[in-house]
Order: sequence, then structure tokens, then C-alpha cells
Amino acid sequence: MEKISLFLLLSLMVFLPWFHENFAFAAGTIDGSEQWGYVEVRPKAHLFWWLYKSPYRVEDPSKPWPVLLWLQGGPGGSGVGFGNFLEIGPLDGNLEPRNSTWLRKADLLFVDSPVGTGFSFVEDENLAVKTDEESATDLTTLLKELFNGNVSLQSSPLYIVAESYGGKFAVTLGLSALKAIEAGELKLKLGGVALGDSWISPEDFVLSWGPLLKDVSRIDNNGLNESNSFKSLLKHLEWQDFYNFMLDDGNGPVTMTAMEESKGLMMDKYSRYLESTRFSSSGDDLTSLMNGPIKEKLKIIPMNVTWGGQSDIVFSAMTGDFMKPRIEEVDELLAKGVNVTIYNGQVDLICATKGTEAWVEKLKWEDLKIFLSMDRTPLYCGEDDTVTLGFVKSYKNLYFYWILGAGHFVPVDQPCVSLQMVGNITQSPNYSS
Repeated sequence: MEKISLFLLLSLMVFLPWFHENFAFAAGTIDGSEQWGYVEVRPKAHLFWWLYKSPYRVEDPSKPWPVLLWLQGGPGGSGVGFGNFLEIGPLDGNLEPRNSTWLRKADLLFVDSPVGTGFSFVEDENLAVKTDEESATDLTTLLKELFNGNVSLQSSPLYIVAESYGGKFAVTLGLSALKAIEAGELKLKLGGVALGDSWISPEDFVLSWGPLLKDVSRIDNNGLNESNSFKSLLKHLEWQDFYNFMLDDGNGPVTMTAMEESKGLMMDKYSRYLESTRFSSSGDDLTSLMNGPIKEKLKIIPMNVTWGGQSDIVFSAMTGDFMKPRIEEVDELLAKGVNVTIYNGQVDLICATKGTEAWVEKLKWEDLKIFLSMDRTPLYCGEDDTVTLGFVKSYKNLYFYWILGAGHFVPVDQPCVSLQMVGNITQSPNYSS
């Protein structure tokens, strides 16, 4: 009898649906600090989400505690896995507490998007999304399910924060969510959109690689002249790490012969991102963690679904949108008064700061000239002003952070200044303890 009671208690901790203010959560911890579940955004297409409630929450009526939605890149990189356990979540890849977790500034909502990413899945491969807009539509459907029946969530401003290709998802989702809000179909407050090392304008990034590598002595003048041809540039990029231009690439050479060299190169190099997201900084296999202890904890993952098992389907389905820019969408968000934050790691190559600055200068935002003329303010870690860790400039609803010493994965390389930046973005009440 005691065994049966213990079993029932453990089952209730995970299986018991959480009904809060007429909203049914699929599963969660007994104390309500974590909730997770699936939303069938289309027939046979399922998005997985995981919400963490912050233990650092400050109740301040003048500044409601925010919710931060993290969108990973790829396309096909898992936010539930990589962003959560290797970047900003409460636990690291070894399941040890992370002191720099972004829970210190907001509740965290991770979604494995598009469908087929991470624990998300499709029952038919033909249901994989093919465009950024289709992904945004699915995410908007998920937000309706999570927010519309939950008054508590509705009172918290939502900040969409993205990394890498996730930036394209973030701006398309921002516009899709606004449209749904204006139509009365979605009940939430959009606090802003933040684009971290985001693949907003592929052309500007590709054109920045040669000059940037020359500026930092990774190629010489001969290499720079050759870089005017993608075929010649390939031999220099064979050994170059795409996420930190200070490092060599451990992978072998890339061979391309078709006219679509630039697109093919990007697809090959960028697809390695999907592999890099499967390992923690300590070398532990993230795939084993997610398909082992984490899947066991969550309980609701179908037996035939493995974490990351459909990521290749996602990446292949979106090849048509891979090189399409999303500068116009950023302009639309700015014109609608949405706070847009751009942040970039200094030593990133694939989404280099030089390329980001180039696409920002193409914005048609009416206040762009004033923004560009503004001086930058240095950033430090806490009250230690002896080491400059970055710079920021802003005007009205556009903000730009230059994060020094960071590559493509800014929260990993510069956790302290990143956390301060997120506090500024979300305008979180200060937690003191």
C-alpha cells in the first residue's frame, strides 16, 4: 500500500495537469515553478514548450515581472536543449546551478521551434515549415494557447529574444503576434524583440567575412583580393571557425562547384551549428542528457520521439528561406513602436558585427540618422569599471549592444554583462538578496 501511495504521489508531481485561472498546463513540478507541454499548432504538428517561473521574481506594480521567450537558431537548433542547458537556463549541461541564469531577470519560456526541432515533432515530414512566416504562424498559435486563458501571463510583458537564425523567427513572430493582438485574437503585451548575433541579412554577413578576416590578420591582402570570389574564399574558410574568428575550424574542407556557392557554403557551415548544439562546454553529450534524464523527467515525450531526431528535416525544409533577408521586418517593428534591441559578440564571424552594422544602416526607420550619430556608452560588470566589456547606444526604441570578447554565443562568453543587458531590455525590477 505504501508503494502504491508513493507511486501515486510521484505521478501527481508530473502527470497532474495544472489548472490555473482556467488554463490547463500539460505537466509540471509540484510547486508550479516549471511547466511544460505540447501544443498541436496544426493537425499532426506539435510544438514543445517549457516555462520556468523565476525564484527571483520581484512584485512591483509599476514594473510587472517579464516573460522572456527564447528562440534558438539553426533552423533546427533546440532552445529547450541548447539555450536552456548551455546558455541561460537555471541548470548547466551537468545539471549544476547556473549563477548567471536569465531567470534572475525574467521568467523563461523555451520553445522548440519550428516543428520538428528538439522535442517538437511532426507526424508527417511534409508538415515541416518551409518559411520564416510559417514558423511565426505556428508560434503565434502556441502563444494563443498559453496566454489567452492565463490572466497571470497576460499581465507580464513578453520579450522575444533570439540567437542566430532565431532572429529571423523573432521578427516575423513579432509582426505576427502584433497582428493577432490588434485583431483581438491574442491576449498579451509585447515588450520588445531582441536580436542576438542574428542572421537578419545574409548578404551583408557574407560580404563582411573577407574584410573582417583581413582586419584581424586571419587573411592577408592576397587573401582579401581572392575573397572577392566565393570559390577562392572557400579555401580560407575551410580552417576558420564560424562562431569565433580567433579560432580554427576543426572540420574538414568544404567542396562546392555550383553557382550557388555562397548559399551552399553557408548551408554546410551553418548546419554544423546543429551538431555543435549537442555538446556542452565540458564535453558531455547533450543528446544523451536530453534523451535520458530530461526525457525521463518530462514524462510526456512520446516514446517514438527523440530529442533532435527531426532537426535535419527542419533544416532541409527551410533551405529556400535561408538566404532571404528580414531587414524590412525590423523596420516594420520599429515603425510600430516596438522596442528592438540588437546585440552582437565582438569575435563572431558568421553573424559578424561588421555585417550587422551594415544591415542596420540599410534601415528606413525615420530616426536612423540620429541613432547613428549617437555616442556609445561603455559597459562593465557590476560596479567594476576597470574593464570595459562592451558598449551600447540607443535612441527612442532602437538599442544596439556591442559585447566585447564574445563570439556567436554571447551569454556563454560574457555572462555577467549579458545578464545586465537582459535586465535593461526587460526593465526588470531589481532583485536584492
